[in-house]
Amino acid sequence: MSGYVDRRRVSNYEPTSLRSLAQLVTPAPLFSLGTILLLLTLLTGLGLSFIPWQQSVVGKGKVMVLSPMQRPQNIEAQIPGRLVRWNIREGQQVQKGAVVAELADLDAKFLDSNQLARLEQQKRVLVAKRAAAQSRIGSIAAQVTALEGSRGLAIPAAQQKAAQSVDRERASRQSLEAAETNLTTAGLNVKRLRELHSKGLRSTRDLEVAENDFVKARTERDRAGAALDAARREVSVGRFDQDKVVFDTAASLASSRASLASARETLATIEGDILKLDVDIENLRSRTEQRIVRAPSDGVVVRLLKVGSGETVKAGDVLAVVAPATTDRAVEIYLSDNDAPLVAEGRPVRLQFAGWPAVQFVGWPSVAVGTFAGRVAVIDAVDDGTSRYRVIVVPDEQAQRTEQPWPGPQYLRPGTEATGWIMLDTVSLGFELWRQFNAFPPTLQAEPVKLKAKKE
Repeated sequence: MSGYVDRRRVSNYEPTSLRSLAQLVTPAPLFSLGTILLLLTLLTGLGLSFIPWQQSVVGKGKVMVLSPMQRPQNIEAQIPGRLVRWNIREGQQVQKGAVVAELADLDAKFLDSNQLARLEQQKRVLVAKRAAAQSRIGSIAAQVTALEGSRGLAIPAAQQKAAQSVDRERASRQSLEAAETNLTTAGLNVKRLRELHSKGLRSTRDLEVAENDFVKARTERDRAGAALDAARREVSVGRFDQDKVVFDTAASLASSRASLASARETLATIEGDILKLDVDIENLRSRTEQRIVRAPSDGVVVRLLKVGSGETVKAGDVLAVVAPATTDRAVEIYLSDNDAPLVAEGRPVRLQFAGWPAVQFVGWPSVAVGTFAGRVAVIDAVDDGTSRYRVIVVPDEQAQRTEQPWPGPQYLRPGTEATGWIMLDTVSLGFELWRQFNAFPPTLQAEPVKLKAKKE
């Protein structure tokens, strides 16, 4: 028991007698401090193990309009001209189609103030010529139809005439054969009467009558021969007339068809001229309309880039800039090539806008004040040339049901600077400190690897 020292007894000793022993006693304040430090150490360990920490990557950018048709638009001069007057001022609200400015055309082809009336007069003349050409085509078409009908009748008529000449030739041949038979008979009769007359059996008169009949029969034979020759010539003439009718009607029909084709060609030329004139008239009307510069959409005139009446502008020159009235807003922020692979579409984002008071707690976004909810909508597939990737953030409609929405368009304008914290995974505070001390990237929950089924 020699190693045990009673505190009460030691306290009754004089300091001068046991001074070294008194120095071994732990002071009460130090004992309390040690206890507190031990508890703090335990609490810190527990806190580092169980306090959650929201990992995130941060990027900076600006507010933009998501819809391409609602972004700030340049009002350009569509024709070269001279500025006559402005009908708006900077900051003025304009409606779609409102007259913004007026230009005077400088092209020498469009300086005539009565050019449109003259072109329309030329068109009326061409329309009258087209009506006349159409009437002529109708007349020629009717003529062609009549010729086709006439040809259909003339050719059969010629064929009938040729057939009649053939019949007359046949009749003439038969008449010639009959005349030759009569002549033979008359010759035999004369011969017989001569023999009888020489014997005194017949009178001289009978002989004379027989000779007269012989002469008549010969004459009839000659007449029948001449008639046969004439009939043969009529057959040839009938065939020639038939061919002539065929060729004459074909020539007349071909001529009429050629005239019809020429009339249709004239009509096509006139219609082509009318179409060209229509194009010229529409071009002139469009050119006249382009002298009036109109607002492309509803919005506010941001700035006027051409000032003063009489200033000359070229086609494509920007005259003014209009910012359309829209609530379709988004934020484009840029991430480095180290952080971009960690981000995926649909990730929640906390946004802080310039000029809007905010207190952001990176690891605990739920206690942040003045930030707004967003969600990743688009991640560019290529960088911007400086190893930065653009991320487009849109309002998180689901989160805005319980949080305040983005500021209105009168406060949050396109071009406003913004800072975005893209939320990643939730880890413990101790792991996050260890990660940052070792300069490791944030963690991501890896998707399970899907093993391919083995083919049996």
